[in-house]
Parts: sequence; structure tokens; C-alpha cells
Amino acid sequence: MAISRKQLNHDESVVVSTRTHAKALIRPLIVLALLATVAGALGTFTGAAGRAQPLLVAVIWGVAALLALRWVGRPFLSWLTTTYTVTDQRLITRAGIITRRAHDIPIDRVSDVAYERGLTDRLLGCGTLLVAVASEQRVEWHDIPHVEHVHLKIQDLLHEEAPTQVFSQPPRRGDG
Repeated sequence: MAISRKQLNHDESVVVSTRTHAKALIRPLIVLALLATVAGALGTFTGAAGRAQPLLVAVIWGVAALLALRWVGRPFLSWLTTTYTVTDQRLITRAGIITRRAHDIPIDRVSDVAYERGLTDRLLGCGTLLVAVASEQRVEWHDIPHVEHVHLKIQDLLHEEAPTQVFSQPPRRGDG
């Protein structure tokens, strides 16, 4: 799950590394159960097909397998290959099954960070992380596990990055 060390700068360290919460897999699991139930039920009704019954059962399960690849396999692979990483220097998103997409936001460009949690999110312990970037762009990381913890870690990094203002008197010019 962690980002490869080769993708980090030499002085960069990982603060948080995660992927989308497993709640993203609930719908695909329900679809898989329904596909198996329907294919099994249809397979029992092929008894009157005689010699063609094995072929008909194979076709039913073949169609169910193709539908499962589309409606179960693809979301699972998407969940598996999407990672969110917070380092002490940037926010990193990596996603994609065949074509990889990468998005990096330097910590010093982050102007605000917040999170949202609906009822389901609170029950499952996840939420959406909302990151405002200096360019007025808003980035959303959906279904982040322990979103409050990630929010606090980013807030800590932002406070470390904030420049401290030192008030000093300008040097006086001599009269002579």
C-alpha cells in the first residue's frame, strides 16, 4: 500500500499512506452475490434442455463471469490500485489499473484542509478529505479511513510549514 521509496525525494518521509475505505467494495460484493444467485437459479432450470444442458449452464456461468469482471473485478482493481499518501513535503495521489494517473500537491501550496463525514461514513470510520490549494483548486479524497487522523496530520504539517514572523526594528541610520 505504501508508495515506493523510489517515488520520494531523498529527504522526504511518509506521514500517512492509505487507500479508499473498504466500503467502496460493498456494492461490488452485493452485485457478485446477486450474479451468483441468478446464475445458479438459471442453471437449475436447464434440466429440460437434455443434451444441451451442460452447454447452456456453461453459457449462463460465462455470461455471469463477464458481468462479474465488469461490475466486480474492475471496481476491486480500482480500489486496489488507488493510493493516497501524505509526506512531510506533499500530498500524493496514485490511481489507475492500466494507465496510471499521478497528482502531487506540495504542502506549501495547501491553503486549507477540511473533512466531511455523513452518517454512513461515521458508522464505518471514514470520510471525504477536502484540500484547498493556493490556486483556488479544491481536491477531494473520498472515503478515506480515519479521515480525522489524516486531517490532523496535514494540519500539523501546515503549521510546521507556516513561516514564523519575526518583528524587529529596522537599523537606525547615523547622523554623520
